Amino acid sequence: MTSQVIEAWPGRLQTAGLPTPDAAERPAMPRTLLLLTLAAFSVLTALALWQHGLRGIFEPLFASTAGLQVFVDLVIALSLFMVWMWHDARRSGRNPWPWIVLTLLSGSFGPLLYLLARPANLPAR
Repeated sequence: MTSQVIEAWPGRLQTAGLPTPDAAERPAMPRTLLLLTLAAFSVLTALALWQHGLRGIFEPLFASTAGLQVFVDLVIALSLFMVWMWHDARRSGRNPWPWIVLTLLSGSFGPLLYLLARPANLPAR
C-alpha cells in the first residue's frame, strides 16, 4: 500500500487500491456553512469586543501558559492556512496579499472571507 501511495504521489493519490474522487467530483465546502460560521463568529467577536475591549481579548492569552498555548495554536493554524491560501490564490491568478494582510489583522475572518470569495469550481488541492 505504501508503494502505491508513493508511486501515485505526483498525480493522484490512492489508498488500498481505491482512487480518490476527481477534483470535479469533490463537493466544495457549502457556502451556507461558511456563511453561518462567519455570522456566528462575527457575533461572538462583536460581543467580546463590546464586553472586554481589544485589550481584554488578548490579556488572558498571556496571563498563563494555558492561554499562551491557545494563542500559539491559533498562530500555527493561521500560518498553515496562509501558506495554503498563498498557493491557492497564485494558482487561480489572484493576488494573495489582501487575504494575507486581512488574516494577520483580523485572524479567522481572513480565511473565512477568502473561502467565501474563492471561485467554487477550483479544485481544493
